Amino acid sequence: MVRIAERMIMACLDHSRAATITIESDDGSSPSVQVPPQVLRVLGQTLGLMARHQPIMLVPEKQELSTVEAANYLNVSRPFLIKEIEAGRLVHRMVGTHRRVKFSDLMDYAKAMREKQQEALDKKAANARELGLEY
Repeated sequence: MVRIAERMIMACLDHSRAATITIESDDGSSPSVQVPPQVLRVLGQTLGLMARHQPIMLVPEKQELSTVEAANYLNVSRPFLIKEIEAGRLVHRMVGTHRRVKFSDLMDYAKAMREKQQEALDKKAANARELGLEY
């Protein structure tokens, strides 16, 4: 059902500029709801992720996370995250004695971390090719 809803929403967005969706209840009433196309696109993408059993997290861009929440998001330990903060690789601010990390800064850090990992893998693959160890 989720896949069908995603396909229908995305197909409607591809072929028209309509900004109205009709919601039908079980009793047959169908109120009309005005929704901006950008919201429909997000809804369609969210349904697509749900259909593929992908995790979904909606967080305001300016949301601040505790170190525990940030570490959980990155799937790293809290001590590792603290070391990254203290090394200056992850921007934070102090609220009393507690560190807070903006979600947007966390996303920037995660992107940089993935890029470094990809560079390391590329370098490892190049070294393996030079040594004749490729498959």
